[in-house]
This record gives sequence, C-alpha cells and structure tokens, in this order.
Amino acid sequence: MGQQSFAVVFPGQGSQSVGMLAELAQNYPIVTQSFEQASDILGYNLWDTVSQGPIERLSQTEITQPAMLVSGVAVWRVWQQQQGAMPSFMAGHSLGEYTALVCAEAMSFDNAITVVAARGRLMQAAVPVGQGAMAAILGLEEGQVETLVQQASQDQVVEAVNFNAIGQVVIAGNTPAVERAVELAKQAGAKRAKLLPVSVPSHCRLMQEAAIQLQDVLQSISIQTPQIKVIHNVDVQSHTDPKAIHEALVKQLYQPVQWVQTIQSLKAQNIDIVIEAGPGKVLSGLNKRIDKTMTALPIFDSKTLETALEAVK
Repeated sequence: MGQQSFAVVFPGQGSQSVGMLAELAQNYPIVTQSFEQASDILGYNLWDTVSQGPIERLSQTEITQPAMLVSGVAVWRVWQQQQGAMPSFMAGHSLGEYTALVCAEAMSFDNAITVVAARGRLMQAAVPVGQGAMAAILGLEEGQVETLVQQASQDQVVEAVNFNAIGQVVIAGNTPAVERAVELAKQAGAKRAKLLPVSVPSHCRLMQEAAIQLQDVLQSISIQTPQIKVIHNVDVQSHTDPKAIHEALVKQLYQPVQWVQTIQSLKAQNIDIVIEAGPGKVLSGLNKRIDKTMTALPIFDSKTLETALEAVK
C-alpha cells in the first residue's frame, strides 16, 4: 500500500469561534451551501450566526451543536471535492461523533442536523443555566482527579467526564460541586484548574434525563452501517450494527468521552496521521500530547487543507 493509513477526527463544542471557516468558504462554495442546507432545516440563518456572532449566541449549546456539525461536514465535503484519500477510521469528540457518523454515511446530514439541534435543547433543558458547570484540570493524573471529585461531591454530582489527553481531564456536574473540585485540584498541585465557558454539564449523570428523551429522537431516524469505521467515545469500539450505534450515542450523553483511549486505539491499528476536520485545532493539540509519534494535522483553511492533502497522497 503506497499511501499512509490515516484517520479523520471531528471536533465538538469548544472549538467554535465567530468567523470560523470564513477563508475556506471564500474558496470553496460548498461550505456556505452546507450551512444553507442546515439553515433550511433549522429555520434560522446559521451561517449568519457563525459569521457575525455574537459569540454568546454561537455558544448556546443548541446553536453550537448544529454549527460544529455543519463545519465538520463542510470540511469533509471540500476534502471529497479535492479527491482527498479515504481514511481508515473516523472519530469525533463528543458532538463530533455525530459529524463522523454523517461523513461515514451512517446518518444523513438532514437527520443529523435535526438530532443535534434536539440534543442541544434537551441538554440545556435538563440542567438550567448556572446550575451545571464543567472545568478543565491540567497536570494531575486520572486517579487523582477521580479521588478529588469523590471528595468534592458532598451529595451533589461531580464526575470526570472527558479524558482528553495525558494530564488533562474535564469534570462536570452541579456548579457548587465543580467549584469545590476546582479548589481541591489547585490544592493538590494542578497546573491549571478552571471553569469552562459552557452552558451545560455534558457527559455526567445530570444528563440521564436528556439521554432518555434523546433515545426517542434517535429512534425516529434511520442509522446505517458506516462506510468508514467510526470509533465511539463511550466504548472505544467501532460498531456495524445500527442498534449498537444508537446505544453508543445515548450512553455518550451521560458517560465519559474516552479520547485518550480513542487515539491510542488508532495508534494500535497502525494509524500514523490524524487529520482534524473542522474549525480550530483543539484535537490536534490534544493528540500531540497523547502520542507524539503520530502526525496531527488540522484543516480549517485553504493552506491547512493543502498540507493535509499532500500528507496523505
């Protein structure tokens, strides 16, 4: 085999910014076309919000989720137009898993837009704004963070929810419990422990109610066997059975994102290059921390697109 084995991964919430993909959109009309397609389904102009903001609106979870999904799909469509090579695997961080499933042809774009908009609404409704929080803890081991959240809980919910990189764990739960955990982390010698600018505590037990309702939404759409293997956040497996994919998406809402294990499993399957399709380079940064021997290439503009196309020729 001439070309190197590579994977494409898709970012989730937290990578959004006002003006994202603007330069790519100028050169590749399919970017704005993808946003127009989504806007028709959503009933509001998503590209306007992405292009002009304000960031407060773009960062509301029910808007961020469709915006990030469309961004990732748009980059993938540009890749296909440029006859980019086919990856051996796909994966997505949290919401990005839906993007991966669309690009792997397991879920239609239209259905995915409807589902993630509902997912955002359900998540926001499950925990009123201000009552839930997330925080990033840098420089402590996973075990230390697990101990710390147990100490901080005091009959409230706080859990380790995103294992993002070696020494980088995100926690989520009731705001007071998360704040207590942040203080404990600082005392324990964390390099950094800070609250994240999100409106919902994703991937913790507080999302169980939303997950039950999400199940109904997912049951109303058709899911096919992916054409490219998609590694799921919750069990680090790739599933061919639509029912198993359905279950993985429901569990993902209230169980941790195993990103470290996801990248390690790609490495174990001889993947050398991981391309991040979508705005920003959050995952590329994490992936470098997880395994320095793998090449991490983000695609968010024409220049980064050229670099990535060249790397996997």
